Amino acid sequence: METDGQRLHCLVTGASGYIGGRLVPELLQAGHSVRCLARSPGKLRDHPWAPQVETVQGDVTDAESVAAAMRGVDVAYYLVHALGSGSGFEETDREAARVFAEQARTAGVRRIVYLGGLTPRDVPEQFLSPHLRSRAEVGRIFLDGQVPTTVLQAAVVIGSGSASFEMLRYLTERLPVMVTPSWVHTRTQPIAVRDVLRYLVGSATMPPDVDRAFDIGGPDVLTYREMMLRYAAVAGLRRRFIVPIPVLTPRLSSHWVGLVTPVPASIARPLTESLRHEVVCREHDIARYVPDGPGRPMPFDEALSLALRRVREADVSTRWSSASVPGAPSDPLPTDPDWAGGSLYEDERHRPVDASREALWKVIEGIGGDNGWYSSPLAWAVRGWLDRFVGGVGLRRGRRDTQHLRVGDSLDFWRVEEIEPGHLLRLRAEMRLPGLAWLEMYAETDDAGRTRYRQRALFHPRGLLGHAYWWSVAPFHSVVFGGMARNIAQAAADGTSGRGAVARAPRIRRALTGRKTGQRQT
Repeated sequence: METDGQRLHCLVTGASGYIGGRLVPELLQAGHSVRCLARSPGKLRDHPWAPQVETVQGDVTDAESVAAAMRGVDVAYYLVHALGSGSGFEETDREAARVFAEQARTAGVRRIVYLGGLTPRDVPEQFLSPHLRSRAEVGRIFLDGQVPTTVLQAAVVIGSGSASFEMLRYLTERLPVMVTPSWVHTRTQPIAVRDVLRYLVGSATMPPDVDRAFDIGGPDVLTYREMMLRYAAVAGLRRRFIVPIPVLTPRLSSHWVGLVTPVPASIARPLTESLRHEVVCREHDIARYVPDGPGRPMPFDEALSLALRRVREADVSTRWSSASVPGAPSDPLPTDPDWAGGSLYEDERHRPVDASREALWKVIEGIGGDNGWYSSPLAWAVRGWLDRFVGGVGLRRGRRDTQHLRVGDSLDFWRVEEIEPGHLLRLRAEMRLPGLAWLEMYAETDDAGRTRYRQRALFHPRGLLGHAYWWSVAPFHSVVFGGMARNIAQAAADGTSGRGAVARAPRIRRALTGRKTGQRQT
């Protein structure tokens, strides 16, 4: 594709995810125009680059919406994976790839770019993990199609907020002595997220006769044990002692990772399964088309240092939790008491606030993560542990930014569904529940001109179990939700932005957040 210096029209799927959210600004900086295909376009509206892109609603499994999104597109980026553990995810991936490839052909798209996983050599496909096998199949579907395709195959991606980095970070920081699965001795070839983005952007301008897969990796080939030891050295930690044992299966390993790190077992499992076999690049042909400059690809230690600096400076643009949790509820919010969608339980509370609306909003927007939830830290911690126990995300996802939120952000076991700055924060529950749940927080002014805090918890039960769940927890609402409203109002009056509300119970708070007091979350 002879396009040097030419402005290309690029379609990006998965823009709400970790890689997609970082690729969009890189494409814009390279001079291209960008259209994003998203199931929920509102999730992209608060990204800094949102005003510069066109966003269309659709799903990669829906041929009609994909066809509309493909019109006038030169390069289509496929960054979607069914990472959940549902039994039908392989068929979903397969069907979505077929739809995408066919609609790209019909629309005259000049290139598809797909980011997949690096597969081990000399290992029959049937012995690969289902997730790695599915990613390989998606790449094959694109390469068998009629649109020239670039398939980039990467192993462990190192960058602030990536699931692989978070897993490495928390395992190393929290466990000075580790009894680990045998896969810690498996060799892999990590790559910095900056190099992944560089290869993705560069793939747009490949010549039209290039239609193949490329292995991409950094200059270092390391075992996971070596990565943990090098992380400890870069982070200034004492040397870690690692004792591997052969009895931890990938399933058990994922639960072990879920127990120690913020990455839940449902996401940790495909990551740990990919470490069972050696995944090392067999070639570096990508450099013929996307040349490596000095110091590129980035060495592992440099990638670690950069990621750690971003974390410590709270400058993390996207995180592994940026993408929606598979199976999370997506039904519309009941907007009024006359909603005709069935039973709707509500807990609403009001508190006068001896502070300005701006001060109250600062506390509301700062909720969660290190600041906690302003009431019964132990109760919130237990709820988070129970959610992790049943395979949910738990409370340890924390916040992307310590002060500001945007639509689509994960916030512990909530997802930010709506923000009206200075007025409303609406959260949708992503914990495991027999129904749909929302939590709304408002900064308002009453008829007398005084600041008022309004809080509303909504629950739409699913079946008899949902009704039983609501009534079983209802007796605790006065403690949890009542205390929450009271402490938020007090924190606004005190100007503590939340930290004072949980400072009385530092040990419980550490259990709740999974971090030492004052440590920033990515």
